Order: sequence, then structure tokens, then C-alpha cells
Amino acid sequence: MTAASANGGFDALAGAGTGSSTGASPPPGIRTLSAPGDGATRIVLIRHGEAVCNVSGVCGGPIGCGGLTRLGRLQVEALRDRLLKTGELAGADVLYASVLPRAIETATIVAPALAGDPIGPVTGPDGGGSADGRGATSPRPPVVVTECGLCELHPGDADGLTWDEFTVKFGTLNWDIHPEQAIAPGGESWTGFVSRVGAMLDTLAARHPGQLVVVACHAGVVEASLLTKVPVSGGGDGARLKLRTKHASMTTWEVDSGEWRLLAFNDAAHQAAQQA
Repeated sequence: MTAASANGGFDALAGAGTGSSTGASPPPGIRTLSAPGDGATRIVLIRHGEAVCNVSGVCGGPIGCGGLTRLGRLQVEALRDRLLKTGELAGADVLYASVLPRAIETATIVAPALAGDPIGPVTGPDGGGSADGRGATSPRPPVVVTECGLCELHPGDADGLTWDEFTVKFGTLNWDIHPEQAIAPGGESWTGFVSRVGAMLDTLAARHPGQLVVVACHAGVVEASLLTKVPVSGGGDGARLKLRTKHASMTTWEVDSGEWRLLAFNDAAHQAAQQA
């Protein structure tokens, strides 16, 4: 029996955070797990709930976005209720949303579950909180900050068209073959969109070092985060993962000293409880 197999085989290379009784840890260059960074930034991407444009077959830019469906609101409310119960995102430092109504509505529903400790005494609605009659106050949720850089792919002249109308007006488009081709005049290409999202995420990480950042966004933004922040072959050159990112799901990143680590993808456990 080799020393490696006696000590857990390849799993023994995990090292950081395993609580080994020997006090030994593999050298950083061969560890398969990283130690959590004390000053790391955590960025949680929440895909919006089901939207009107998702079910109506409309290209949902600023014109075509009709906000969330009733089901979409229920999906996000289930996430909010989970977060209120677990407190896993309580005390978030900032809450972002794209400028599209479906993302803003998602952020607004989730916001109460992100509140931290009360800042100080609040005696009325002008103060942004409510007193309970004993001098205690309700925690204040973060204010939603909108950023166009977090939008789904900008559709340009395709905005608001049904997909049948889109095909008639602009013909067929295949990003698996031509990822550099814009969706329509005034719109983005797939490669341009991925690049824009990657740069926006870097901006958020630099803007909020060591903080918890929550972002209400879109499936395309989640995919672009993976294409730009993990070693995906061709990630910036048109690769497409075609993920099945669920509505109202969470994807969590940790950013430490410029390194991006994926902690969770497509976390929608709250929806399983909702469907039970």
C-alpha cells in the first residue's frame, strides 16, 4: 500500500479545510480544494423568475420585456422565503439588477431577505424602517441599483418582435457558426455580449472588495460568467454552453485576489419545496 492510498488516495490532495488531524496540508500548487479567503468578494447571480417574454415568444429587450408572469413572481417569492428562513444572504452589501423590468421586479421581491442588522433607531416611514413599539427597528433591505451592463444580450432592432417576425425581418442566425454576428442592427453579437458581461463582473468585483454582492440578472449573464471566469475552451471566442439555468436560481462566485471560483450553479432547491 502506498502512502497516498493509506492517507485517502487522490482525495488526500484536497488539503485546505479538511481538518486533518496530522496538521499536514498538500502544497498549494497541487491542492484540489482552495482555502476560503477572508477578504474575498462573493457575487450571487439570481436569474429572474419566469417572464412574460419567455412565454409569449417575444424578444425581451427594454421594449419587449413585460416583467414577470404570476408563476415567475411565485418562483422568486419562494426564493425570498428560503432566504428569509436560512439567512444565507442576510446583510448583503449591495443589490444590483439589470435595467430590464423582469430583473428589477425580481430584485425588489428578493430585497427583504437581504436585510442585515438595523443601522439605528427608525421612528417612521421617512426613515426607511419601522419601530416595533419597544425601540427596536426592522432591518433595512438594500436599495436596488440598476446596471445596463447586467442586461441580457442587447437585441437592437429585434426588440419587441415575436421570433416569427424576427425571422421574417432578419432571416436566420446561427451563433454556433457565426458568434460574431449581431442579432440585429443596433444589437450585440454573442461574442460581444459575453465580453461585456465579463467586464461588468470584473467591475463589480473591483467596486466591492470583500463584500457580498447580489445581482438579479438573466440566463445569458449566468452563462457568460462561466464562459469568462472558468477555463472554458473558446470561452471568449464564441463557445456556447447552452445551459439550463432555472428561473429564480442562484449561481455563486467567490473572487479572491483576482481569481474567480464557482461555489454553486443553478441552485433552485426552494422550487422543489414549492412543487412538493
